[in-house]
Amino acid sequence: MRRKRYERFRRAVIGVTLSALASGGLLAATTTPSTAATTTPTAATPTTTWTVSDPARSALTARLALDSAGGLRLAVARDGAPVLSPGRLGIRTDEHDLTTGLRLLGREDRTVHDTYRMTTGKRLRRSATMREATFTFGGADGARLGVVVRVSDDGVAYRYVLDERGPVTVTGEASTFEIPADAKAWVQPYATSYESERTETTAGAANEAEPRTCADDTCSFGYPTLFQVDGSYVLLTEADVDGRYSGSHLDHKDGSTAYSVALADDEPVTSSGPLATPWRTAIVGSLDTLVGSTLVDDLAPPSRVEDTSWIRPGMDDWSWLSDSSSPSDFDRQRDFVDYAAAHGLEYTLVDAGWNASWVPELVRYARARGVDVILWFDWADLKTQAQRDTWFSKIKAWGVVGVKVDYMYSDAQSTFQWYDAILRDTAARHLMIDFHGATIPRGLQRTWPQVMSVEGVRGEENGQNPTRDVFLAFTRNIVGSMDYTPTWFSRPNRQNSLAHELALPVVYESGWTSLGDNPEGFAAQPPAERYLEQLPTAWDETRFVSGGPGEQATGERQAVLARRDGDRWFVGGILAGTGGTMKAPLGFLGRGTWLVETIADQDGQLRRTVRTVTARDTLAVPAVANGGFAALACPATKGRTDCDRPVATAPATTLTTDPEAVTVEAGKKTSFGATFTLPEGSALRDVRMTVDRERLPAGWTATGADVRARSLPAGRELTGRWTVTVARNQPGGTVEVPVVVTYAHPAAGSAPPVHVEEVVRVSTPLHGTVYASDQPFLAESNGYGPVERDQSNGEAGGQDGEPLTIGGTVYAKGLGMNAPGQVRIDLQGRCSRFEAHVGVDDETEGRGSVTFTVLGDDDRQLAATDVLHGGDPAQPLTADVTGVHTLTLTAGDGGDGKNYDHADWGLARLTCAD
Repeated sequence: MRRKRYERFRRAVIGVTLSALASGGLLAATTTPSTAATTTPTAATPTTTWTVSDPARSALTARLALDSAGGLRLAVARDGAPVLSPGRLGIRTDEHDLTTGLRLLGREDRTVHDTYRMTTGKRLRRSATMREATFTFGGADGARLGVVVRVSDDGVAYRYVLDERGPVTVTGEASTFEIPADAKAWVQPYATSYESERTETTAGAANEAEPRTCADDTCSFGYPTLFQVDGSYVLLTEADVDGRYSGSHLDHKDGSTAYSVALADDEPVTSSGPLATPWRTAIVGSLDTLVGSTLVDDLAPPSRVEDTSWIRPGMDDWSWLSDSSSPSDFDRQRDFVDYAAAHGLEYTLVDAGWNASWVPELVRYARARGVDVILWFDWADLKTQAQRDTWFSKIKAWGVVGVKVDYMYSDAQSTFQWYDAILRDTAARHLMIDFHGATIPRGLQRTWPQVMSVEGVRGEENGQNPTRDVFLAFTRNIVGSMDYTPTWFSRPNRQNSLAHELALPVVYESGWTSLGDNPEGFAAQPPAERYLEQLPTAWDETRFVSGGPGEQATGERQAVLARRDGDRWFVGGILAGTGGTMKAPLGFLGRGTWLVETIADQDGQLRRTVRTVTARDTLAVPAVANGGFAALACPATKGRTDCDRPVATAPATTLTTDPEAVTVEAGKKTSFGATFTLPEGSALRDVRMTVDRERLPAGWTATGADVRARSLPAGRELTGRWTVTVARNQPGGTVEVPVVVTYAHPAAGSAPPVHVEEVVRVSTPLHGTVYASDQPFLAESNGYGPVERDQSNGEAGGQDGEPLTIGGTVYAKGLGMNAPGQVRIDLQGRCSRFEAHVGVDDETEGRGSVTFTVLGDDDRQLAATDVLHGGDPAQPLTADVTGVHTLTLTAGDGGDGKNYDHADWGLARLTCAD
């Protein structure tokens, strides 16, 4: 009977492993079953041990031991030498303690072989082979525990499997890594932002690292954490974390050699069973092994995005770092678009401060120049499904291709559930994403290939530290793309050299690399501009060249990495210290003679030199204090003097519509034409002109044929004409009808077509009763968050308010502001009366004071209130708006600051001509 129960559980655990949790990464693409026989249940001896070796049986061995008390421990050796001493294993739920009293029920082995392709990362094509052993244990109370151990040539990982039906609540893990106290350590005191500085210390003295994040004698450290144990390096982290669990970190008690896994916020996690936990992961080996390791991705679930043709890594120029107010300046953002277009950058990133009133125009301007736009969001604007549906539909219609989402700052299970949701949504809408203010990557980019980068690092926006730069090359950037935002060459009081700064986007990998300087700063560094024009952001191969996180005999630290794209190698070297000669052995180049361009510091400027080398040579580059170098190598062919590839940019074109704007009544038709020309340059290929019918409102139709040209030479016009029918129930207002021309990008290859767009503004006369909240805003501003439609202002993200309520009366329609706030609305000169019930929303509980003002054309005051306070009843506010074209509604601070100034415009409506 006992044997039958064991067999049922064994099959269930294997079922979890091979079926139910395939999407959790436990099942690889192909597996080779073990020829070893299944182990039958046995009683524990005083100490029973089992080993799992890497598939080549060469370097790494994991040893699982069961002691006489039924407790589990796992140790790791490399080439027979201990690396991780026996550390505790086990897990506790709200019903079972599976940390002691265990006995082995069985073991099954298999070889997991997996091949897959990435869209980003240190190596696009991946192949991994791991030896896996699944151990099944019985607990003292009859509960069952599966422990799955994997060993590969670059590390060891284990996870727990709980085969319970229904909800499973994990209250904690006994998981512990044992590190010799005298082992060198590079640690980061734990913070949910992962923006603390890293410190070199020892495993035993780590709790002295600042800033201390400690409770009594126990301090917390964030992943990935690096140790050097004799001649081996160990990088501790975790893989395959999603909303079924929480993230974790490491806790270390004063004087202890143990680093224990602690769940986020020390809170339990609840998941539907059966449950496979995240992988507790140790990357083990030389620095070359660490730099080349893909173990975290190898352990992650396979891609959930079948078609990745729309996903494109690349460079973006980003204005916020050099001028944090610039994202609110439309003209300045156009400067960055122009720079990206001129230098072949794929993207412009518009950070915090952009305004919905001008972003569509900026996107059209950028796309016509071959540049796509990425928009920054506060995660508070995207927390709910309704918020994401609203914003993602809107920005996709604008033509935005990706988002940078900020301020999550949490490893809680609920936050990982939010990650799951936004990743599903962005994948469905073909939006790429960069997580800023985020946790570290844990294999996320394999599962969701639209993830271009993740911050989870103390980057350039937090100041410069050359020593930190070296540490990061061997810690954080090992486990996934790192949004560090380098290359602010013109930074005041810069702490590193120009060449150090230029090397960073080679040393660090990021699918989207956000360049930190402004157009003027880049223009002052022509060698850097030239190098960055050539630099990819996703790689065929990555190699460790020289250096390490520790101090060299001469007192400095260095990191030199090489990354390959096709037949070209990009080499980045950074130094922290007083300076010296940086040496890069070129054995990675392979056969033949190579041309190497090197950019280094000389007399305060960047200087480029060119030489020929072979793989037997060592590149020696003199470096200034906190200096570095960037190099580019390509096969040396006859007559070749550089490694440059042409920088293909989109030519200037013109697209006009006739008319540009038209007024038509609901249910009626209107016609317009469009003309597209290329003034000069090489002929365009695969040209198509059309009306984007998918972006027309419901009930609208457009007739007229698309216009195509296989080749369009300079000077020849492409013309088209269309008829649009307005929906019969169309309310008054203006709709932008997009006319789009696409043509093959001159860069060819995988570059998407260039998109040129103009809009015909079709206005339907306002008529009858019109609510302000149903009209588009010509412009808006607000004290906190956006101006809300039909709800109060929640001060953070869009749609985070409550029903508009003043003096106990709830208003189904209206506007929610936080003073000072303002909106402008086009009235077309067709309305005669504005009316609203105004006041401070009841949610402020009697706090706050606001004034309300109605303005007409040229900001002529039409009506206003005195100061209204929280707790006052709603006041009627009416204004004669006869002949007014632009109506402005303004909420002003009542004199006590903007906090709690939740200004409601209840039932704000207009009476317009029939």
